[in-house]
Amino acid sequence: MGEANLSEVYRGYIACLNAQDWSKLGRFVGDNVKYNGQRIGLSGYREMLERDFREIPDLRFEIQLLVCEPPHIASRLHFDCTPIGTFLGLPVQGKRVAFAENVFYQFRGDKIQEVWSVIDKAAVERQL
Repeated sequence: MGEANLSEVYRGYIACLNAQDWSKLGRFVGDNVKYNGQRIGLSGYREMLERDFREIPDLRFEIQLLVCEPPHIASRLHFDCTPIGTFLGLPVQGKRVAFAENVFYQFRGDKIQEVWSVIDKAAVERQL
């Protein structure tokens, strides 16, 4: 898959997340996806995302930087949101926070097979 196509697939994936259209998640994520080295599968990945949206009702994924070198994508995602309780082990309790997530994806064809994610927890700590 070419760089332009993979970039389009990724943007479709982000749109799917923001729409919380879980029935379409399997179009973008492989059945045996790994997250930070652990095989959680599509159902575990979906559960993780659904939990994120429950804990952060105004969650919205915004692509800040996107680098595509098939079969990999590197993305810096920006968030400006209001977690309702504890977030990353921090007592956010409804305070609005802004932070970034640096994520690397490995694709096979047009589906995500592996995800490596690091969230800027220090940015959240500075805002509390």
